[in-house]
Amino acid sequence: MIACPHALGLAIPLVVAISTTLGARNGLLVRDRRGLEEARNVDAVFFDKTGTLTRGEFRVVEITTREGLTHDQALALAAAVERDSEHTIAQGIVKSAEEQRLSIPKAERFQAIPGHGVQAVVGGRDLQVGGPALLRRLNAATDPVLAAAIARAASRGQTAITMIEHTTPLAVFAVADAIRAESREAVDRLHALGIEVIMMTGDAQAVANAVAQDLGIDTVFAEVLPEQKASMIQKVQQEGKRVAMVGDGVNDAPALVTADVGIAIGAGTDVAVEAGDVVLVRSDPRDVPRIVALSKATYRKMIQNLWWAAGYNIVAIPLAAGVLAPWGIVLHPAIGAVLMSMSTVVVAINAQLLRRVRL
Repeated sequence: MIACPHALGLAIPLVVAISTTLGARNGLLVRDRRGLEEARNVDAVFFDKTGTLTRGEFRVVEITTREGLTHDQALALAAAVERDSEHTIAQGIVKSAEEQRLSIPKAERFQAIPGHGVQAVVGGRDLQVGGPALLRRLNAATDPVLAAAIARAASRGQTAITMIEHTTPLAVFAVADAIRAESREAVDRLHALGIEVIMMTGDAQAVANAVAQDLGIDTVFAEVLPEQKASMIQKVQQEGKRVAMVGDGVNDAPALVTADVGIAIGAGTDVAVEAGDVVLVRSDPRDVPRIVALSKATYRKMIQNLWWAAGYNIVAIPLAAGVLAPWGIVLHPAIGAVLMSMSTVVVAINAQLLRRVRL
């Protein structure tokens, strides 16, 4: 009776069931338990840049204007001119203005200038918006402040878009793939856990460095071809590190499979989701450190439950076998039944306490 293994049989399955449910409630879909259990040992996390740390959409990341024109005024005017354009950069300017809840005025006589930009009349002002080709076409000279902004954007691998009235440049907009607001917190939380953060991207080195510097990322691998991503994972693994990979695209699938823990972005491709051990349902990079926290809490509860289940047997079984009978110490069968039941109850209660863990 005292050796009944009920508690041992429940120690791990109860924790597994509760941790899987807890993960799902926090936007973590566990497809492979091995991946979740390995997450507690992760030393480095690889992030794909586009669509993971960034939105995969263009946004205005910096505005420089001539004296007398505010940033909001310039962005609203540029958005008015670009509103009817189908170009991805133009739509990025419009969305940037909308996200800042700016009042975008109505534009008239919109016209696209192939290879150069667009033009329209806004509030009686004849405005043109475009890249370097537009400046050359109009032979427009930028003042030192705007020229410095264009050079700064080029050094970061960003696109510099200039708004011009007649032949006078009014503002320069640095446009780039927008960083997710959640990415900074995700990187900070991983650093707090002592985990190295690595970014891997096919973009140019200047673009990758700008994003990495903004987020505080430790290591950058830029200009990486899709077929090279898995080998980059293996290179870090050969240094003795346990690696997690976070990605969303078809070309991330081999790397997700190669990594010790594959973490797929829920809004990504079906191929990436199928390759991941854990899926971020909310597509939020802040859920990556939550996976590590859940993994550590789950392992801790498993060890606690095994000790609760086996600990009483270490003492009670020898007593039930009569080791101390010569000295008159004998374990009564009723006490054995109580201890057996109590161990099962304690294990069940301890597993339920996992629900109180803050991820």
